[in-house]
Amino acid sequence: MPSSSEVEQAVGVSRAGRRSHPLLRYLGIRFGISVLLLWGVTVITFVLANLVPANPAAAALGEKAASDPKVVQAFNEAHGFDKPVVVQYFIYLGNLLRGNLGTSTQTHNPVTEDLGVAFPATIELALFVIVFSIIIGLGLGLIAALRHNRFSDQIIRVFSLIGISIPTFWLAVAFFFVFFYLLGWAPGTGRLSPAATAPPHVTGMYTVDSLLAGQWDTFGDALSHLILPGAVLTLYTVGLLVRFTRSGVLDVLSQDYVKAARAKGLPAHTVVFRYILRGSLLPILTIVGLAFGSLLSGTVLTEQVFNWGGIGQYAYKAATTLDLPAIMGVGLIVGVVYIAINFVIDVVYGFIDPRVRVR
Repeated sequence: MPSSSEVEQAVGVSRAGRRSHPLLRYLGIRFGISVLLLWGVTVITFVLANLVPANPAAAALGEKAASDPKVVQAFNEAHGFDKPVVVQYFIYLGNLLRGNLGTSTQTHNPVTEDLGVAFPATIELALFVIVFSIIIGLGLGLIAALRHNRFSDQIIRVFSLIGISIPTFWLAVAFFFVFFYLLGWAPGTGRLSPAATAPPHVTGMYTVDSLLAGQWDTFGDALSHLILPGAVLTLYTVGLLVRFTRSGVLDVLSQDYVKAARAKGLPAHTVVFRYILRGSLLPILTIVGLAFGSLLSGTVLTEQVFNWGGIGQYAYKAATTLDLPAIMGVGLIVGVVYIAINFVIDVVYGFIDPRVRVR
């Protein structure tokens, strides 16, 4: 018969085993929630696409062909539009599990193939924008907070206000007109010049693929085409990051642990980067993730102005032509992007937030 102390010790070990690796349990829970959200995205995308009060046959075939009942019937049978909505959803879900997003009624290509061309273009633009936005936005926001209510703070606040206030579509048109049409400082539309040849396909991002292939001329041409649309989107994103960084840093500056660090006589850069910036990192990470997700989900008007050929422009064309498979494919990709970004942010939270990370 075990003694009471042995029983308590065994219970303690059992509880310790159950409580081990709390970070892994946290990540497992977040992953499970992400899977449920992904299923919800498929439902919402399908329902919204099928609630559109229009005739996809007329949009795809034209009015003349759509007036022939036999042609319409053949079209509906080919795309499964003649089946009940519930059956259509389960067919759609089964195809998704096999990696089949359907066939575009406009391009007549598999939607996965079209997205495989459009999405890398958006990723290339989004990475260009978010890298420069983080460097500039965090730097200016930190300076503004550390020089609170001084002249430099006022100038940076005005700059950030301008960045988030000007509509991006207007700014895109203005940049195109001034820097391409009037001054000729940057290329106009597209991802490459008409005379340039696309590099061998590896990632679909021309700058990366041209570097991998050692085609420096193509890399320079692709990079120059990134400048105008990248500058338009960077100005808005920087304005957003500056305001959140400044607000987050100001909240941390008054904390006792920052005052204690300064009282110890620690170097200024140590106090700023190890205590102040790290303490304000969580809200900054949140807004960086949301901004990056917004860029990855497609900036429709900017891509349309610069004929970028990304997922935003693809979504615009799909919506205007009532291409339901393409619309559902874009909706699914956008949902997956935001779910993935949020999951990554949750993972980072688990590592840097002591309230989540249990030693």
